[in-house]
Amino acid sequence: MVVAVKVFKKSTPNGKLTVYLGKRDFIDHLDHVDPIDGVVVVENDYLRGRRVFGQVITTYRYGREEDEVMGVKFSKEMVIATGEVVPGNRSEKRDLTPIQDKLIKKMGPSAYPFTYKFPEMSPCSVTLQTGEDDNGKPLGVEYCVKIFVGENDDDRGHKRSTVALAIKKLQFAATNRGNRLPSSLVSKGFTFSNGKINLEVTLDKEIYYHGEKIGANVTISNNSRKSVKNMKIYVVQHCEVTMVNAQFSKYVASVETREGCPITPGASFTKCVYLVPLASSNKDRRGIALDGHLKDDDVNLASSTLVPEGKCPAEAIGIVISYSVRVKLNCGTLGGELCTDVPLKLLHPMPGAVEKEKSHQLKKMKSVERSKYENSCYANDDDDNIVFEDFARLRLNEPE
Repeated sequence: MVVAVKVFKKSTPNGKLTVYLGKRDFIDHLDHVDPIDGVVVVENDYLRGRRVFGQVITTYRYGREEDEVMGVKFSKEMVIATGEVVPGNRSEKRDLTPIQDKLIKKMGPSAYPFTYKFPEMSPCSVTLQTGEDDNGKPLGVEYCVKIFVGENDDDRGHKRSTVALAIKKLQFAATNRGNRLPSSLVSKGFTFSNGKINLEVTLDKEIYYHGEKIGANVTISNNSRKSVKNMKIYVVQHCEVTMVNAQFSKYVASVETREGCPITPGASFTKCVYLVPLASSNKDRRGIALDGHLKDDDVNLASSTLVPEGKCPAEAIGIVISYSVRVKLNCGTLGGELCTDVPLKLLHPMPGAVEKEKSHQLKKMKSVERSKYENSCYANDDDDNIVFEDFARLRLNEPE
């Protein structure tokens, strides 16, 4: 069976130069980032002494395009990697990736490989969803690979001989999601009455995958003279735009319940609430952060921003994303609200991580069943203790 390899290609408007990339999503593993590897195929006798250069460009837009007046720009464009692709140094021994090796063998001598690397601590791709009244480009961090024909690497190139491919830099969750259960315990007292209302919230895990249910176990103990009227639970997306030091939060999933309410003085209540934050549930909501915007059908909510071990979270640049589960208790008009936040991480699973978890759970179930059998009275029986009965002979001996 031959397995097909998916390759992304794009040609210049004049059709003389074609760029091939093995993938559009490049993963930040914290200790290293996937290299941007591809191949450029140039038509014979097209260059005539000119050269082909490549660049990796990031655009960080931190303000609305329609607010740009009198030459003030709310975006930064930076070239984070550059290099000559054609003619390059063919004699130099390069470590080709498997996809580059396949493409060069298929395309022949007119194919030239290129490899670029992301700088350390470079921000992940994030796009802030635009509203109905927004006409300009969306806020966020974008990356693209630009390949152009020119005399030198400072040459701007011509549109007909330039090609740009949009790519994304993403982060994946670790293979092991850990055993830590995030929790929070808060209390609220009242000025003119004794006692407090205690609220404890515990999540069923710390790291969640996109599209996965988030389970929050809520425990309320009312030792006051007030009553709890209702309860609201939210999944909150926190967004920090580092360039202008702006911070804002958006609800991406919510549920309100009056189950067990009112929780009267001296009563307790426990409930497990499930929420699923999805990009599809937040369409057309301005300011919701998404994982880069290449196609409408493959958009997720922005993943939580991770930093390498030994680095301070304050060193993260670009648009920093975090999530929390927020629980609010309504204690009446005079009682006010009791509120707490429990942090969580929302990420993409590492390729193969979901299948690995399922197989691990299956093995665990089998080992539990095996231990149940081994600990049962039948597992330790000797052959001498087993008595066999012949059903046919028993029937023959029965009276007619």
